[in-house]
Amino acid sequence: MIVENVSFAGGLHCETTTLGALLRHAGVELSEPMMFGLGEGLGFIYWDAKNMEFPFLGGRSKPATITRTVAERLGLTLDVRETSSPRKAWQNVADALDAGRPAGLQLDSYHLEYFTEKVHFGGHFVAIYGYDDKDAYLVDTAQQGGAVTTSLAGLAQARHARGPMTARNLSYTVSRVGDVDLGAAAVAAIRGNARTFLHPPIANLGHRGIATAARRVRNRPANPRAAMLMERGGTGGALFRNLYRDFLAECVVLVDDEHLREGHRRYAEIAPLWTEVAGHLATGDSANASALLTDLAAREHDAMRTLAAIR
Repeated sequence: MIVENVSFAGGLHCETTTLGALLRHAGVELSEPMMFGLGEGLGFIYWDAKNMEFPFLGGRSKPATITRTVAERLGLTLDVRETSSPRKAWQNVADALDAGRPAGLQLDSYHLEYFTEKVHFGGHFVAIYGYDDKDAYLVDTAQQGGAVTTSLAGLAQARHARGPMTARNLSYTVSRVGDVDLGAAAVAAIRGNARTFLHPPIANLGHRGIATAARRVRNRPANPRAAMLMERGGTGGALFRNLYRDFLAECVVLVDDEHLREGHRRYAEIAPLWTEVAGHLATGDSANASALLTDLAAREHDAMRTLAAIR
């Protein structure tokens, strides 16, 4: 069983790549930055635990939040299924595919055979568009190969994995309902993202989380692997800031607002600094990484205050 016309070439981030493939099949064409911004995806989390070799520096909202928020902003129908039963989990997906609808999946990428970097990450997303007796046919990011295959057994393991950021065999489909004012949806999303970022409930999130990271990474030894995952994996590197910068650039065309233009200018300056942070952490230059994170906490706070005033 193969569902035709399911693709999203060049995707950089797993959840927006998955959503883009589902939306394109449903007749909705959006850029990856627009999906990320409409989903209020920009965030920050500093997470450390005793069993972690290096703290996790995350640059976005929680898994699945982007998808749910985009559906809400655009008035789409999002059919989400979760179950503790692997048998029922596969039936949910097979039913969608047999009906001609691709599905999004949240899973642990460690169990996908085509992944060369074997790290447990339970917040990974793929779109599934087909299957046969042995394999599942998936859409992943460009970095992971785009259109890829993995065994049905490996897919079942990945979906049923337990640990940080995992879900209970989560799958979902998207259906288009009607047209929407994209400019108005974007303005609402910018305001919502700014509120969340400026008023985090704990000190490990938002602009406060960046300041926390600045204090905690000081005197950390070099960790090239953590820095690589931070930058290339998009956790806390420049990827999400680049996406948000480009989202704001698209919004400037849709909405005439001085706060929007200024916010875009500021994120254009902010984004490359995150690549510098990753570089400092890779070489063990924790003092400069800490100083730059302190600066970024202030810069992003000011940028989001500016964007919160958009009309």
